[in-house]
Amino acid sequence: MLLVIDYGNTNGVFAIYDGERLVAQWRCASDARRTVDEHAVWLTQLMQLIDLTPRDITAVAISNVVPAADRALRQLCRQYLNCDPVTVRDTLPSAGIAIRLSRPDQVGADRIANAKAAHDAYEGAMIIVDFGTATTFDVTDPDGGYSGGVIAPGINLSLEALYLAAARLPRITVEKPEQVVGDDTLSAMQSGVFWGYVGLIEGVIVRIDRERQRKHTVVGTGGLAPLFETVTEAIDHVDLDLTLRGVRLLYEAHCGRSA
Repeated sequence: MLLVIDYGNTNGVFAIYDGERLVAQWRCASDARRTVDEHAVWLTQLMQLIDLTPRDITAVAISNVVPAADRALRQLCRQYLNCDPVTVRDTLPSAGIAIRLSRPDQVGADRIANAKAAHDAYEGAMIIVDFGTATTFDVTDPDGGYSGGVIAPGINLSLEALYLAAARLPRITVEKPEQVVGDDTLSAMQSGVFWGYVGLIEGVIVRIDRERQRKHTVVGTGGLAPLFETVTEAIDHVDLDLTLRGVRLLYEAHCGRSA
């Protein structure tokens, strides 16, 4: 079985695949201070709940955007799972993805994985909108090549900044307001953040289409993607497992087989 680790700035997701079948996935708060032993205790206890042990893991593929967590994740694989992990960067020579950037070394591993999975599942040129710590728009060509993107503050990050910078504004959660024009501070804040992000999504997609002179298929991913899918026609598909699937596909392309 293959363990896929998608370690992001806010959350880390650990998923187990049996071939193409997703067996289980678990989420933890990202913390670069977490030791290899803490990772191992957390993971093995969750595996026991589905009658698996570390011996059932035959390979590990990692997408990690937190450099300080890299050492502990690699040690987890070698010390407790008895295997050397394959990273997204390791897979690039055999991934079949052209990185058409002036600085290809700067593109995040999760964004490469998203591009791979989207090209595998959908057709044509694409914009992948990932609602994570940052809201990213990744642009791919019809052949699957990664040709650039847009990075904006994530919606929760914006909410936190608003709360910290304005003394009289409360901390709020993301939800769709009843109407655009709020009749008190709370509803006005919710409207500004929610509909402001809808405007961001729609506006950026329109401008990318215009700049590239083509209509892109838009794929949304990340935990908040379903919330925004219900209020805009700009998103064609929501695919919540896109990054995990992309890491698995990159691993298979690298190794020429599934785990």
